[in-house]
Amino acid sequence: MATSIDLPAPPPDGTPAPEPGGPGKKKGWAEYWPLALAALPLGLLALAMWFGRHVRPSADEWCFIPDVREDGMWGLVHTFYFTDNGRVANGILVGAYTKFPVAGHQWYGPISGALMILLLWAVVATLLRRTGTRVPAGVPLLAAGMITAVFLFATPNTYKTFYWPAASVSHTLAPVLAAAAAVPLLRARGRRGRIAALVVVVLAGVFMGTLSEEASVVALVVLSGVVLFAGLLLVERYRRPARIWALAGMAGIAIGTIILVTSPGSRNRRSRFGAENVSMLAPESLWGSAKGFAEILGTVVTTWQYAGAVAAGVVIGLLARRDPEAPRVLLPVRPGVLLGLGAAAFLIAGYLCTVITYPVFGAKVVTTERTWNDYLLLWAFLLVAAGAFLGRWLRTRLQERSEAGAAAPRRTGTLAVALAAAVCAVTVGSLGSGVLELGDDMRARAVKWDRQDAYLREGAARGEKVMPYTPTKISRMLEPYSRNGTRAWPAQCAADYYKLDRVTYARTFQGD
Repeated sequence: MATSIDLPAPPPDGTPAPEPGGPGKKKGWAEYWPLALAALPLGLLALAMWFGRHVRPSADEWCFIPDVREDGMWGLVHTFYFTDNGRVANGILVGAYTKFPVAGHQWYGPISGALMILLLWAVVATLLRRTGTRVPAGVPLLAAGMITAVFLFATPNTYKTFYWPAASVSHTLAPVLAAAAAVPLLRARGRRGRIAALVVVVLAGVFMGTLSEEASVVALVVLSGVVLFAGLLLVERYRRPARIWALAGMAGIAIGTIILVTSPGSRNRRSRFGAENVSMLAPESLWGSAKGFAEILGTVVTTWQYAGAVAAGVVIGLLARRDPEAPRVLLPVRPGVLLGLGAAAFLIAGYLCTVITYPVFGAKVVTTERTWNDYLLLWAFLLVAAGAFLGRWLRTRLQERSEAGAAAPRRTGTLAVALAAAVCAVTVGSLGSGVLELGDDMRARAVKWDRQDAYLREGAARGEKVMPYTPTKISRMLEPYSRNGTRAWPAQCAADYYKLDRVTYARTFQGD
């Protein structure tokens, strides 16, 4: 994002750049068309949010709802800390939406989607502003929209990434919240602003440490990079504040992680999955993690829709220009340094996330896609940065040709921008087809779920104690029973949900 700090002033066509908002200056189509392009990923997100009304409880939620109904939100937090997993902050967020049973699950997608796009927009816009980069209106929103689109919908399992609240709060919303913790530092002006940024990052670190182990690992890797390599990236006056801020964030995460790993719930979880007897540092575990992460990388790098993030970065690089009035924050950036550090952070964070999840999931880390999201947000930002460097390089070449008297740079610049915009549009269209297909599946499940829900509630009201349950599967979500009748752990929770003694497997719905 910050790659255009040393760019020459003219835009890609080589003509003088008008000062946006200056006296007597009018902003034309060239200033506003990125806002129209940003409507594409925003429209996709709005469509996905609209489909949130078809979400119904499944897997863990069968257990969460009865707990909150009986003991309230703080009762669930107590259960998380002392019994389930030790994730206190996770229990707060889960309890907040579970307080409103089915409606909470339906509204989680729209609310979390709106929150994520707003936070990522704030991150992108603030980064551009603090690096002295001027872009036309809508470019930050376009970049944030494309990051959100590929992050949520380029995954192999969008339902577990976006629609399943229990997974989203831990692995999708968590990394976005972590990224947003940088905004107060980027916007800080003066001593009070820096103190406020320190308070925010410490509190965010503690919260993150008790929300998501994987997101905490990613944050620690990135913050360590700030401490170690601030001298390569920042001008001298900003290095010390940035390092102090990063160390404060790491301290907050350490506090939160200690609270989590020493909790009775965390010990119970490790014992339940047999992780107490499996060392994540054992050679076979490290090797299995390496093989699993290699397979995950193979899936990620061959998912062509991530090109949309690169294209959004190209738009930034082509249209950005240096604000001469802005103070310099970054040193003159060499693409190899910034992209090399970013790629190293992504690979290290991704592998470490796989290492800490391998004792629980084993070889299934490759198919537990929700745990990838903690580091895939970093991947999306890295791709945008790579695209920005590419756009800057192309704009510099066009400027050189223009100064040499060539006649084609204006047309070539327009073509490059149009091509990047087309890639964004094609990416959104491809992702949109998957969202539409998933929406149809969710709608069909909602109809079946609602019919069965009414049937079971009516039976419980009549005094029934044992009733049949037919699985309503979607996106490999766990149901009380599999399609072949195998009982799964949510079965008793589903019975508790309907205030029954137990539910039994039925191949077909019994309420017709």
